[in-house]
Order: sequence, then C-alpha cells, then structure tokens
Amino acid sequence: MRVIDRTNRPVPVTVNGVTIAAEAIASEAQNHPAPKGQPGRAWLAATRALVLRELLLQEACARGIAPEPVEIEEGKWETDEEALIRQLLETAIVPAAIDEARLRAIYDMAPDRFRGPSLFEAAHILFPVPPGDADGRALARRQADAVLAELKRDPRRFAALAAEYSACPSRANGGVLGQLASGDTVPEFEAALGSMAEGSICDAPVESRYGVHLIRLDAKIRGEILPFTAVLPHLHEAQEKADWVRASRSYIDELLARAVVMGIDMSETPTVEAPCSNSC
Repeated sequence: MRVIDRTNRPVPVTVNGVTIAAEAIASEAQNHPAPKGQPGRAWLAATRALVLRELLLQEACARGIAPEPVEIEEGKWETDEEALIRQLLETAIVPAAIDEARLRAIYDMAPDRFRGPSLFEAAHILFPVPPGDADGRALARRQADAVLAELKRDPRRFAALAAEYSACPSRANGGVLGQLASGDTVPEFEAALGSMAEGSICDAPVESRYGVHLIRLDAKIRGEILPFTAVLPHLHEAQEKADWVRASRSYIDELLARAVVMGIDMSETPTVEAPCSNSC
C-alpha cells in the first residue's frame, strides 16, 4: 500500500483514484464518538471506515458480484452496497474448522467461568446523575458518602433512608429490588453484588451509568458450574466469531497492500462494518 500524507495542506482522500468526499466524511464522523475537544479523532476514524468500505466495494465490482440484498429484520433490507460487501466477504473468507478438543481445553482451563445465573435479593438507594454530568456525579457521590456514614452507624435505617433519598421507585418498598438474576442489572451493580457477603451493605458507593448506588445484599445463590455439553454451543459460536475476525483482518490487510490510498494513513485498520462510501 502506498500512502501519501502531506501535512502542509489538505490532500484529497482517494482509494485507487476514487475520491472520498469531504461531505461524506463529515457525515460519517457523527457515528464515531471522540473525546471532548478532539474532533479530529472522529474525522480520522470516519475517513478510515469510508476508505475501507470503498476498497471492499471496488473489490466486489472487480469480482463481478451482483448485489442480492437480504432482509435484515422484518421490513428492513440491506442496501445494495451492504449486500455487495457481505457477499464479497462470504466469498473471500473461508471459515476455519472448529476443533472441539481445543474448546474442551478452554473449558477445562477455567470451568468456574461457565456458571448458570446467580440469584440475588438486594436493596439499594439511588442518587441519580445524568450522563456526562461530572459536577452532578461529584455531588451525588458526596450525598451517598454522607448517607453511607449514617448506615454504618445504624444499618437498620436502610429502609427509612431509601424512602428519604432514593430516586428509584423501589424507595416505596424500602429500596428492596426483589430477586435479581445475572444480567438483570448493569455490570457495575452486579459486580458489587457478586463481591458482597450476605447481609452486608457495600463498603463504598457504587457508580453506574444511572448514578451512584448504596447497596444492601440480603441473599445470594451462586450459579452452578455448567457441564461442557451445555456451554459447547456458546464456545463454538465465540470461536467462530474470533476466527472470522482474524481472517477478515488478514483479508483486508491484503487488499490494502495492493491498493493506492492517498491522503490518509491506514496503518490502523478499522473493522469491516464500515459505513457507506461511493458505489461501484
């Protein structure tokens, strides 16, 4: 792959002579979040994605592939470009054979990872914080620390404090959430439940995307280790996806090595789920 990237003046981004319009990059950049004050990262990610999509579309055209869109969900169909890229990858990438003995070794290495859902009975006090509100989160944390100090002095006040401070509807029931299974709550909340002892209150406030929580764990039943036969389909699917990602990256690297890309450094290859570019 030949890359020309001048920093003194803007260089049009082209893929084998086909220009990626600046307007298309600007539109695509909306799909690539970037840290505050660093919009250049979104622009770069969008440009790489569009270059990749153009490259795949060109290859599909070179192979004479005719688009055959499929229904993604009821009433929603692929675009011709999406169909071309899917069909190209289906043709070019040969799935690796799955070795069941290899999957068995993965299971035997850490069977404790493969458990059925755990069950929890818990209560909480929620101090809500809107996403991205740093000042609000700091305030909520201070409020939670103050209430937690009261709970440490008298844990029996949990229900009363939940009724007074919690923004969750469970406040009407003393903060009690009832029985929860693995996956019912956000990861941070579930991780806290998994690390707590029955009958305890969290040592420190727990933060999640909803705000700051004070948690009481009333009961816990840890899920049993599942037999290999039960987890084999999931291991098989995970291995298929991992192998496909590796194969697709290798294929994309091959295409980039043969391409003439100007105006952008493609050394950090994006994924193949790249948004629209020019049609072939």
